[in-house]
Amino acid sequence: MNKPVFFNEKSKSHYLSSEQVEELGAKIEAIRREVMDSLNEKDAQYIYKIRNFVRYSEIASRGMLMFAGWVPPVWLLATGLLGISKIVENMELGHNVMHGQFDWLNDPSLNGANYDWDTMATGQDWKYTHNYVHHTYTNIVGMDHDVGYGLIRVSDSQKWEPRFLFNIPLAIQLMVFFEWYVGIQRLHLEDVIAYKTKTWAQVWEEAADVRKKMKRQILKDYVFFPLIAGPNAILVFAGNTVANVIRSLWASAVIFNGHFTEDAETFEMDNTENETRAEWYLRQIRGSSNFTGTQWLHILSGNLSHQVEHHLFPDMPANRYAEVAPKIKALCAEYGINYNEASFMKQFGSVWVRLAKASLPNDWKAEAKYYATKAKTRLQALFG
Repeated sequence: MNKPVFFNEKSKSHYLSSEQVEELGAKIEAIRREVMDSLNEKDAQYIYKIRNFVRYSEIASRGMLMFAGWVPPVWLLATGLLGISKIVENMELGHNVMHGQFDWLNDPSLNGANYDWDTMATGQDWKYTHNYVHHTYTNIVGMDHDVGYGLIRVSDSQKWEPRFLFNIPLAIQLMVFFEWYVGIQRLHLEDVIAYKTKTWAQVWEEAADVRKKMKRQILKDYVFFPLIAGPNAILVFAGNTVANVIRSLWASAVIFNGHFTEDAETFEMDNTENETRAEWYLRQIRGSSNFTGTQWLHILSGNLSHQVEHHLFPDMPANRYAEVAPKIKALCAEYGINYNEASFMKQFGSVWVRLAKASLPNDWKAEAKYYATKAKTRLQALFG
């Protein structure tokens, strides 16, 4: 017997039969095949230009910090440029290359298995937690660790704990230290701190690779470059620190906008063992959010401004997402599926509304809504 597909009771999407879902999946797959069969020199030139930008912007910014960082406007310019260089390296170069989006070039330096990016997370750890876990179990509570990163509550399906009363400050902390949290994500420190199901000795043993990577990153940004700057060592140290925080703040904002908006759905663990590819496609659409903006905004976000398309096609070169987005949007309209898209700031504001709501237990929110409605009715009666 055909099973109906209904992922979330709060869904803004229409009910779809199994036949409709499979039909939708076939159309999405056809879009993917069309693009993947058309990859060409233009796509190669694009990623090489991105890599050149990263290289030359890093050289220029570090040079300015070392030789003229004592001039305040130069320090600000150099630090900002280094932050942008790190953002582009992580988002549009590293993230996309490690998804295997450019393996077809047969260039070892752009091969997803070889590339290791300029951040605390090891390439292997990130490819496990992100490429495998997150993209397989996208937004499934209890399976996708990106649902809150073990630190914050973003779904009613997550069991409420008193620590989530601090959801907002915890989210701010997550943003500031995002590079570090992603680096240790695979260790699941909440199992030690909150649930006591793991020991620090186990964590230390599991952290061998990430400790090496963190040591290398710390020596590079906070020891080597400041030392070779001589009298400008403190200014270089400060510039590197601020650039890394800029990168963390921006990367986390992009990720939040793609996953934690009010209309981005989360899912239960049932209906996954027998999930078809078409049902997986549908879950990706319903669990993702896009934001609009300029071409540079798309580049700085690693084209994760097209999060819907990225979740559908993680191995497709991200520079092609803008091309396929109108087709996916049209399919969503055809099948009555909510295509979650808005401006960057509107999506970002929606994230914080969701985080505020999720900070309270579910029954508290229901009571608060009841009393708010009651007060509103009384005020309307009093003042018309």
